Amino acid sequence: MFPTVKTGRKRRFYSQTPAIESTDVLPEGGHARRRFVLGASSALALTAMPFPRSLLAAAAPTDTKTISGNVFDLDIDYKQVNFTGRPRVATTVNQGLPGPTLRWKEGERVTLRVTNRLPHLSSIHWHGAILPEDMDGVPGVSFAGIPAGETFEYQFDVVQNGTYWYHSHSGFQEQTGLYGAIIIDPKEPDPVLYDREYVVMLSDWTDEEPENLYAKLKKASHYYNFNERTAGDLWQDVKEKGVVQAWKDRAMWNRMRMSQTDLADVTGYTYTFLMNGVTPDEGWTGIFQPGEKVRLRFINAAAMTLFDVRIPGLKMTVVAADGQNVRPVPVDEFRVAVAETYDVIVEPVEEAAFTVFAQASDRSGYARGTLTSDPGLEAAVPAMDPRPLLGHEDMGMGADHGGHDMAEMDDMAVDHSQHVTAEQPMDHSQHVMNEQLMDHSQHMMNEPQFDHSQHGGADRAIDHSQHGTTSSLGKAGFGSNFGAGNEIYHRESEFGPGVDMRADSPQNGLHDPGLGLRDHDRLYGRRVLTYADLRNLYPTIDRREPSREIQLHLTGNMNRYMWSINGIPFADAQPLELEFGERVRVVLVNDTMMAHPIHLHGMWSELETGDPDYIPRKHTIIVQPGSTISYLVTADAMGRWAYHCHLLYHMPGMMREVRVSRGGQS
Repeated sequence: MFPTVKTGRKRRFYSQTPAIESTDVLPEGGHARRRFVLGASSALALTAMPFPRSLLAAAAPTDTKTISGNVFDLDIDYKQVNFTGRPRVATTVNQGLPGPTLRWKEGERVTLRVTNRLPHLSSIHWHGAILPEDMDGVPGVSFAGIPAGETFEYQFDVVQNGTYWYHSHSGFQEQTGLYGAIIIDPKEPDPVLYDREYVVMLSDWTDEEPENLYAKLKKASHYYNFNERTAGDLWQDVKEKGVVQAWKDRAMWNRMRMSQTDLADVTGYTYTFLMNGVTPDEGWTGIFQPGEKVRLRFINAAAMTLFDVRIPGLKMTVVAADGQNVRPVPVDEFRVAVAETYDVIVEPVEEAAFTVFAQASDRSGYARGTLTSDPGLEAAVPAMDPRPLLGHEDMGMGADHGGHDMAEMDDMAVDHSQHVTAEQPMDHSQHVMNEQLMDHSQHMMNEPQFDHSQHGGADRAIDHSQHGTTSSLGKAGFGSNFGAGNEIYHRESEFGPGVDMRADSPQNGLHDPGLGLRDHDRLYGRRVLTYADLRNLYPTIDRREPSREIQLHLTGNMNRYMWSINGIPFADAQPLELEFGERVRVVLVNDTMMAHPIHLHGMWSELETGDPDYIPRKHTIIVQPGSTISYLVTADAMGRWAYHCHLLYHMPGMMREVRVSRGGQS
């Protein structure tokens, strides 16, 4: 999928003959899949009381192998699996789905010899690991990939600890099973005390070939949405809002060619949701002794699914986010976006069984497991929460639009008259278009408002560092998440067939637990984690103020299933340039109605949650629909790095290369 480039670095390959021929031609079975998922979910949800595991015919705990040390031999290969009653071929590491859990030690050097036994290119990316550029494992960006039949040797120092994971960065191999967990033990005593631990890896499996699935989305983005609004829903709206308002609302959605029920691109219609590679029918099992502190390391390794996690009957204390220790936060529920990780502590005090319940954010299915003191005992499986609907705030319209006449919004109308079109000659005489960043140095100081009307298109990050002084930027740790620097503007490149929506009044995503979770405290008494709860356990390392601010817009056309940044897909985009050592703020504006988990390779994304002394560090940050969020980046890793939405079928377009150099020299 991604272009292949020469990195100029010596690759470490060993010739080897592929072990098998290609077998990844899979038949389809969408309708049978849907019956399977809903049938399994319904049967379990109807069970109100704990029950013996023997009632589940195929119930059997599955353990993922853990391997530790300094040298690892990993084989990428095919394996036949059967999650739905139909055999299919998965892509695996050491014949495991998930692959083996890798256990490293902070401060040590690891060597990972990865052999590709597939008949085509493959790769492994060590998600969240801080390492040299050529060890990051992204074909076309940081290395050339691992050709068929060859072995690539990754080798680097382990400079962090915590919970991470690995996955393929080639094509759609991640969807077919190429992923596994990484646990890095700290070199100093662990501040998190626990008696027992489990990795809980969540994922989504489809019997379809990912390429076919993607093709269907390109032809009909709502292909997997079986919850479109009906005449009955319209009648309910009429009863609640009156005929006029209900009709205007419906007309608005129709004009935008959007649906309030468009919660996920790919759903339980085709997906079976797995917990540690185990279906909901079987259920993964973890054992505890009453009184123990159990550490659960949640990893979302799904291709497209965000999960809402809870354990009815047990309070969870969040102790780490994306591998980094945070101040403990007691919660009842949390959303884990694709690629994120959360470590929680639970403390069951008596002989009992508890369901680890991870429902898809669109409520089309769930993964589940059991924490139990008795392997023969299961817990009741809760019903899924009601399916939410998208609203005005998810369109970046602001939260309070009750008095607005939505029918007059005219398809998110924006006055384009002041934007320079691609055909018009752009007068940049007063602008210094140096490399990738717009330099506003010729703007008059102290002007009350900045006129961006003459800014041309192109994929340029907007640099605010020259607007007055850096003191005009929001303070480190607060940034645009707390009202500073909230000027939102759209580039000329965001006006075209590839963009169907622009958020002109985006909400702040810091306090938003996510669509479908916003009222859970009021409705169910469940406290839900938000990013605003996160504080790093240790003091902020880089305490400098940002020298500039880069505003990037996550854009797309949902109807055409086109995704981009600033209206420009990856294939047409220029790299984002960072100067080695600089401290920069990134402001992400989500101009779409989908949540996007954005992952920066090689460097931390320091989320500004309001405490500059304890800024939490993450590798993946979710940007809620129609929302904005800001974080700081210290450009301390030279080289070329991938930067993208981690929803697998968004990645081809919503991706950038970030280049860190000294004066443009790498």
